[in-house]
Amino acid sequence: MRKLVSIILFLVIASNSFAQSKNSPLQISHLTGDFYVYKTYNDYNGVKISANALYLVTDKGVVLFDAPWDKTQFEPLIDSIKTKHNKDIVMVFATHSHDDRAGGLDFYRKKGIKTYSGNLTDKILKEKKEPRAEFVLPNDTTFTVGNHKFEVYYPGKGHAPDNIVVWFNKEKILYGACFIKSAEAEDLGYLGDSDVKEWEKSIKKVRYKFKNPKYVIPGHEGGTTSKSINHTLKLVQDYNLSKKGSPKTGK
Repeated sequence: MRKLVSIILFLVIASNSFAQSKNSPLQISHLTGDFYVYKTYNDYNGVKISANALYLVTDKGVVLFDAPWDKTQFEPLIDSIKTKHNKDIVMVFATHSHDDRAGGLDFYRKKGIKTYSGNLTDKILKEKKEPRAEFVLPNDTTFTVGNHKFEVYYPGKGHAPDNIVVWFNKEKILYGACFIKSAEAEDLGYLGDSDVKEWEKSIKKVRYKFKNPKYVIPGHEGGTTSKSINHTLKLVQDYNLSKKGSPKTGK
């Protein structure tokens, strides 16, 4: 009996340790089924901002969509996934070339994990002489990993010239990364590499192609409501209307 109580206590502690506090630099939450959203943090203009990313648990291992924004969390993420699921990360996708997405490519590649990016992302990283993914994708690619299938899609320029999104048709999940702003966002954020005029066209393509998503994961802050797609479109349209052809500026 005492042994049983000890086992139960251990499981409770392990469960609580995985459900990290709001102050934790790495926060993992269950989305649905085999899907988990994780958050890491960094400073932007002196403000602590969260970056959302996604991982998928398959019977062949874990697929990671974007690396932690906080580099100190590269290894803790591996450890947390191993503890929770008893599985290794087998693939890492970078949805564009910024540090909050592609910053971990070198780290995970050196761990023997397969790393992927789009062709445009690879070109940008090469020009900047920054670490690149092992595998380069054509614009649109469908993957089957174990018991799951997903589509990697390039909609056109937007937040970045190379931003891609990931669609899980069976579960109706859209991983938008920084191409999609959260429903709570008040502006478009960093626009240093953006093409806001093209962003409007690109997001309309996504809205048309991937209809009725149940969950949409934006790049920063906020929740996973599908309202974030139309909200992003409105932010883009409002921005373009306010500029009326004047040069774009960042936040």
